Order: sequence, then structure tokens, then C-alpha cells
Amino acid sequence: MKGNFQIIVLVIFIVGAIFGVLVFSGAIPIGKSSAPGALGTITVWGTVPSDALAKPLVAFNSENPTFVVKYVQKSADTFDQDLLEALATGTGPDLFFLPDDLAYSYSNKILTIPYTSYPLVSFQGTFAGAGSVFLTDKGMLAFPMSIDPLMMYYNRSMLDANDIVYPPTTWDDLSAMVPTLTQKDNSGTITKSAVALGQFNNITNAKDIIATLFMQAGSPIVTEQNGNFLSAIDPTGVSYNLSSTLKFYTDFTDPNDPLYSWNSSFPDSSDDFSNGNLAFYFGFASELPSLVNKNPNQDFFVAPIPQVKGSNTKVTDAHVIGIAISSASKNPTLAFTAANAMATGDFAAAFATATGTVPARRDLLAVKPTSDAYTPYFYSSALFAKSWLDPSSADTDNIFSGMINAVLSGTLSVGDTIKDADSKMNLLLLNSNQ
Repeated sequence: MKGNFQIIVLVIFIVGAIFGVLVFSGAIPIGKSSAPGALGTITVWGTVPSDALAKPLVAFNSENPTFVVKYVQKSADTFDQDLLEALATGTGPDLFFLPDDLAYSYSNKILTIPYTSYPLVSFQGTFAGAGSVFLTDKGMLAFPMSIDPLMMYYNRSMLDANDIVYPPTTWDDLSAMVPTLTQKDNSGTITKSAVALGQFNNITNAKDIIATLFMQAGSPIVTEQNGNFLSAIDPTGVSYNLSSTLKFYTDFTDPNDPLYSWNSSFPDSSDDFSNGNLAFYFGFASELPSLVNKNPNQDFFVAPIPQVKGSNTKVTDAHVIGIAISSASKNPTLAFTAANAMATGDFAAAFATATGTVPARRDLLAVKPTSDAYTPYFYSSALFAKSWLDPSSADTDNIFSGMINAVLSGTLSVGDTIKDADSKMNLLLLNSNQ
């Protein structure tokens, strides 16, 4: 029975791919919402709460009367299985909101939009750089909708109490603050920490923090060559010096290092920050409401992620959501029209607001809201944010945590740890999309 199910899904993907080739080759016109036959209903699946998108969709449908977009909320835990089953029975959506960490594994469920239909120069001029996670050699997997940049939240009370006027802008600045902000009792036990770095399991967003450091060092983590996706953690003939980057990260949990400020006995970093015991917390823009709710009386603010001193560029990790065309859509022409309109119209700003993120479009990022003090910093960070094509979130969690544990346990040297992670990433990329 399982074999029959997989065969049915495979047949649907093949038929959808052939139809997509006809659509995007020009045999079937695409991208003209006023063309004859463009009227119809487009179904969109996603995990965003329906209530959050209700008003934006009403406004969108009012502005685009030639078709109707209907949104169906799905559980994040069962989205993959729900989509597979729907495709097998021919009841799948025309579009779905695609998180960047599913783009690789879902690529065979998507109609890739070739650059002849949506030019690369148009994409780059319209969307911020983080949206490039949806670009492949063959074309675009999704229209970027929102960017959720990794930020540095900081406890103003702790900084003020230690005569620190401004938060750090570089990792050197942060390192210099660690001895001042990290407090210990008479037995040498840390009671307040400067920053949660060095471990993996009790650090919220650990993989994203490490990815930020790697990308700041120059590594894209995953790259595409001749249509094949390869690990760029330790690429042949290229040196990003990720060994020193990884050692810098783990130094913060070494009791014999001046940077020592964190260990495995501490609670989760987000909780420790909200309890007032952590000066700097690296979290996403979308985490702001939960941080406020955890401790409404906490005096904290936000700043960009520290950068490498002397670097001419800025980088922070980000989560990106796009809107993709299902390979099983019965009306890919209208689906393209709807997706394009949602990404380039007023709906994009409303979607970002509804998800607690910021828009992926450059023109929207150019106008920073003044409704609160935090959002302008989110908008600025989104402009230099980057993402990477994660083949499997759970598996790459294991690869990144394995790097940290190997260094801390002394199982491998730092250099060998990088090579081992590179090999595991290449194997994962090879197996994940077969």
C-alpha cells in the first residue's frame, strides 16, 4: 500500500513538472491576470493562524476581483504529510507558504519559475538578499514574502549597572564586556552571564547563531554548482577559517578562558534572559512578543548582531517565508498571477505584520515604521540578513550540535570537526532530495 501511495505521488509530480515546463516555456501563457480564463479560485496552504490573515486576504481579494484566494491553515507538525496525501488524491493546494528550511526538501513539489518568466535582475531589485535562498540555477522556487532576522536583545539594566553605555557592535566589543558582565559568587559559580555561547542544547537558536558566525566568516554553508547542492563548510580549495570561528564560539564555555560565561548547567538561554540573569540574548525579530510576555517588567532593548571587526560587510542569519506554486496546481497560470500579486502588492506588508516579521521587499524595507522603537532595527537587519538552503532542519541540528560536542569533549580537533561536519552535510544533501 505504501508503495502504491508513493507511485501515485511520483506520477502527480511528473505530470505537474511536464505541465510546468509547458507553462513556463510559453506554450501556456503565464503572468497575465487579465488574460481569458484567468478567473477562478486559488487555494493557499500554510501554518500561519487563519485569524491573522483574514483581514489581509479580504483586502487582497477586493483589490484583485478577477480571482479569489482562499487560505487553509494547516498544523506545522503534520503539514508535510497533509500535503503529500492531498497531492496523491488530487486535492492539494495551488500555492503554499514555504519556510526556507523546507525549500530544499519540497523542491520536487514546486513548479520552479524560470528566469525567462521572472528575470533574476528583477528578483534582485525587488527583494532583499535573504530572499535569494529561493533561487536555484534553474529558476525561482518561491516569491519571498517575509524576513525574520536574528537580532541581539540586551538587558539595559545590567549594562547600565556596569557603566556600559552602548551595546557591542563587534564580537571584539562583546568579548571585552564578558569579564565585566559575568558575575560569580564566592565559590566561583556564575550567577549572572554576559552571553549564552559555547553550548548547543540549552542555547535557543544555537544553530542560527553558529550559522551567522560561519556566514560572517564568508561561508554560505550550502552552495550550488552545476545544478548540484554541496556543503560549503569546508570546500576544496577555499578557506573560510571556520576552525577559528568554531573555537571562538566554544571558548565561552571553557572555565579556563577569559570568555567563560556559560555552561551546560544553565537553563535555556531565552528563559535566563527573561529572568534577568543574561545580558545578551540572540533571538529572532518574531520573538519580541514572547519576550515581552515572559517578563513585562524587564528593561531590555534590541540591536543588530555583532559583526567581525574591520569587515566591509554585515551579515546576520534569518528565517525567510516565501509563497510557492504547487507542482499539482490545476491552474498554474492563475497561481503564478496570484503569488506574484501577493508578493508585490499590499498583502506582503500585511503578511509580515501578521507573522511578526518584516517584509522581504526592498521598497517596503525602505520605509521604517515608527509605531514602536524595535521595528526600525528589525528592518535594518533584514537588509543584510542571509539564509541558507537547509536540507533537513532536524538533521542539520544534529550536525551542528555534533560539531559543538566534538570540540567540547575533545573527541576531534577543531579542524577535523569542521571536515567531519562538511562530509555529513554533503551526505545529507545527496540523500535528502532523492
